[in-house]
Amino acid sequence: MTDGSQAHKTLFCRTFIETHRTFDPAALPWPELDANTIDRLRSIPFWSVALAAEQNAGVMVTRFAKTLIDPQIREAMAMQGVEETRHGRLLEVMLERYGIDVAKRPPIPADGRERAFIDFGYEECIDSFFGFGIFGLARKIQLFVPELTDIFEVVLLEEARHVTFFVNWIAYERARRGRGNPAFTAVATGLGYVRAVKRIVSTFAPGAQDAPKTQGVGFAAEGAFALLDGITWRSFLASCVSGSEHYLSGMPKGLLVPRVLPEMAKLALKLPTRSKMLRISTRPTSTAS
Repeated sequence: MTDGSQAHKTLFCRTFIETHRTFDPAALPWPELDANTIDRLRSIPFWSVALAAEQNAGVMVTRFAKTLIDPQIREAMAMQGVEETRHGRLLEVMLERYGIDVAKRPPIPADGRERAFIDFGYEECIDSFFGFGIFGLARKIQLFVPELTDIFEVVLLEEARHVTFFVNWIAYERARRGRGNPAFTAVATGLGYVRAVKRIVSTFAPGAQDAPKTQGVGFAAEGAFALLDGITWRSFLASCVSGSEHYLSGMPKGLLVPRVLPEMAKLALKLPTRSKMLRISTRPTSTAS
């Protein structure tokens, strides 16, 4: 399917709209947790930042949707605004239910411009990739009871839809504006990820916890390694790749899906481990007779 075509636009918009699920976070089957599990949740340091980021994302996407002229894209974008807002509500419900106190952050004026949505889209691609990995590991070692992990499965499925919608929307817009050249797309995509990484890194900078985040990434990218002790970068990346393939495999054929981070991770996983490098470097060399 040619990017920029009406058929492409209809496919990524209708797919997003038709796969929307209606539910109330407060009505989800939240499990009873023991004291140790609740303490583990309380020990995670990023709830305040994550809650503020999710709440602001809902406002930002909703405001951006109202500026759009195309009715199909506007409807799909508004639906994403609903879902982003619901992510914030889901975190609120969880924190309240398990008595996890978080510092209240003053609301930040949300930017409803296209640039803000593009920056958010690339950050969400990174965040969802990390999220797929961390929740895969958490499920594997049963860090939390399955009933709690299953609730966040709903969020991961929505994140997969969000990033798929984003990469198709931006490809469509570039093609429609005469910027669909592969070289331009590669450079623009690279810059988009660089901007996203810079924003994520700023989250970890000294004083970042007190710095305002106008949209930012959610809890997955900010706290992946806070959830698990002793994980290696290889096991984490392998889980990210596996999770990404799992959640994105359900997208219809003809739609683009995020490929940059999965491909980079696969290349990184092909690098020799330190032990392998040591064996190679100490291997005796043959001498000519």
